[in-house]
Amino acid sequence: MTLATTTDTSVFEKLESEVRSYCRTFPVVFERAKGALLHTDDGRTFIDFFCGAGSLNYGHNNDAVKRRILGYLADDGMMHGLDMHTVAKRDFLTRFNEIVLQPRGLDYKVQFTGPTGTDAVEAALKLARRATGRTGLTAFTGAYHGMSRGSLEVTGSRRARRAGSVTGGDVTFVPFEDGPLGPFDSIGLIERLWADPSSGTELPAAVVVEPVQMEGGVHPASREWLRRLREVTQRYGVLLILDEIQTGCGRTGSFFGFEDSGIVPDIVTVSKSLSGYGLPLSLTLFRRELDLWQPGEHTGTFRGNQLAFVAATAACELWQQEDFLTGLRQGAERLTRFRAEVGALDPALGLRGRGMVLGIDTALAGGADRAERVQRHAFEHGLIVERCGRYDEVLKVMPPLNVAPALLDEGLGILHDALREG
Repeated sequence: MTLATTTDTSVFEKLESEVRSYCRTFPVVFERAKGALLHTDDGRTFIDFFCGAGSLNYGHNNDAVKRRILGYLADDGMMHGLDMHTVAKRDFLTRFNEIVLQPRGLDYKVQFTGPTGTDAVEAALKLARRATGRTGLTAFTGAYHGMSRGSLEVTGSRRARRAGSVTGGDVTFVPFEDGPLGPFDSIGLIERLWADPSSGTELPAAVVVEPVQMEGGVHPASREWLRRLREVTQRYGVLLILDEIQTGCGRTGSFFGFEDSGIVPDIVTVSKSLSGYGLPLSLTLFRRELDLWQPGEHTGTFRGNQLAFVAATAACELWQQEDFLTGLRQGAERLTRFRAEVGALDPALGLRGRGMVLGIDTALAGGADRAERVQRHAFEHGLIVERCGRYDEVLKVMPPLNVAPALLDEGLGILHDALREG
């Protein structure tokens, strides 16, 4: 398949800000989508290994979720409720507790924040500072936590921070467990800084971390590293915030990315695929004793997205279906096999991942130029795949969790050919 001339995009060029990004990488006009397939207004079809940057883990227009949404709309269900009591919110909280929290032994309070992931992070940071009386934070190199001001303070990217006019402030950055410069004993450094009264570093309110650094280049934190981090934060009375905005809702193979480490974070942020349908919904989970908010102290007009509650309830119930869980395991196993296939194709490629995300690192195998060529070749042959990492040198492979095996194989075949040609 060759890339044809795009259909009419003049209105975007005329009216939309230059800040737009993804449309430059994928210069088509999308019209419809179903499951793992995207359809353009000029009749082309693409396999989606991007999933709305992790917002569509269950695929486009999931039937089970859509039926619930359509039924709610047909019944004139409440569409906006701020933080008032509604049936939609009651149903979601009940099912989320029964299906997600209780089976994992998580006794969290739930705060509905503004609609985006960065809103959940802002609430988490604000609450940590309130609970501890401390203002400092510890974050990690390569981290990405959002584009609003507080979230940018704990985000590593210089480019993103400069765009937001964010300086260092009260945040201490420590190298992540692993990254482009190699492994690092970050927990040892944290212990040294906190134990030494002359380190120049104050004890922080919280440490914020992703169980897999997704935008940073798909760098998973090991179970042992997360356990050490949990132990040292508990020992010093520092809160541990797990950012599960992109890793949560099954992307790593379990609902939360931290699950297999056995730790219990103090605060967890969840968004993106929570609604299961691309509808904005974000929440911050925290231990009950941290619920120190006064009524109306942290608010927002769209913290009660009723239609997203309905969709999220249906999405949660997918986790009770054996066929969904079986498909998730099989998809993760197929990605593991593909990882071996790519390693055999080019041993210089770095390969990292967990569950249903795979990072293919070209840093030592052609660099960002090769990653761009591979992405373009894949697009021209009907596959959407994103790049990430410090220099966009990592191909981030994120199929829907419930992708049909034949479509998964087809997409991986396109990617394999692109890597060979690129």
